[in-house]
Amino acid sequence: MTTTDVAPRDRLVALPVRIIGAALLAAAGGIHLYLYFNGYRGISIIGPLFMAHAVSALVLAVAVLVVPGRRLPWVAAAAALFEAGALGGLVLSLTVGFFGFIESVQAPLLSWTVAVEVAGFLLFAGYVALILLRRGRQRAPAS
Repeated sequence: MTTTDVAPRDRLVALPVRIIGAALLAAAGGIHLYLYFNGYRGISIIGPLFMAHAVSALVLAVAVLVVPGRRLPWVAAAAALFEAGALGGLVLSLTVGFFGFIESVQAPLLSWTVAVEVAGFLLFAGYVALILLRRGRQRAPAS
């Protein structure tokens, strides 16, 4: 398979990844946008990071939907890292603090945020792993 070809089974898997992944990214961005406008925008550094997250999530969601199939694994990898970074920031803010801000486990939409971002990470990371495994098998020498 050349870099411009996309196997039919990869296209079959890609459609739900595109739709569900874009929806999860949009949900994560929407949560951060809602929280930004409902209390977080006044928090130094954290407020702008929430807005940046919302915008970045929207850009990634659109990219997931529109990139050519051969580029989807790269965008999916970026989305998985994006979700992992957001989760990392949340964990830091809940434990030791993040840029001087310590989050409470009583924070609004905390469980929704965790659920959406974990699901997004698992979806995108799983897709990338699947593509890498398939491509590795195709390149493996016959024994």
